[in-house]
Amino acid sequence: MKEKKYTKDHEWVVVEGDVATVGITEHAAKELGDITFVELPGIDTDLIVGDTLGVVESVKAASDIYSPVSGTVSAVNKELEESPEMINDSAEKEGWICKISNVDPEEVSGLMDEKAYSEFVKTIEH
Repeated sequence: MKEKKYTKDHEWVVVEGDVATVGITEHAAKELGDITFVELPGIDTDLIVGDTLGVVESVKAASDIYSPVSGTVSAVNKELEESPEMINDSAEKEGWICKISNVDPEEVSGLMDEKAYSEFVKTIEH
C-alpha cells in the first residue's frame, strides 16, 4: 500500500508514480459536520503547494481545500457533485477530491505521516 501523507490543513495525499490522489482527512470531515456541497477544481488546472483547489461546504461552515503538492489536476471525483456526503462516509477512500499529476516527490516527503498527523490533531483538540 502506498503511504498516505497529511498536511496541517487536514488534507491527505497518496502518490502513485507521479500522480497524487488528494482529499480531506476524516478529522476534517468530522469537524465540518454534514457536507452539503463540494466545489471541485477544473481539469488541467496548474497548482502550487498551498493553492486553493476547491471548497467543501457543510451545514456548519465552508472550508477551502489547499493543494498539498504542486502539479496539474488530471482527474476529479465527479460523484461528489451529486453525493457530497461521500466525504462524511469515506473521507480517506471513496471521498477523494482530485488527482494531481506531475508531482514532485520532494514535496511529498515533507508532509506528515499518519503518526505525526495523529499527534498534530491531539495538539489542536480541546
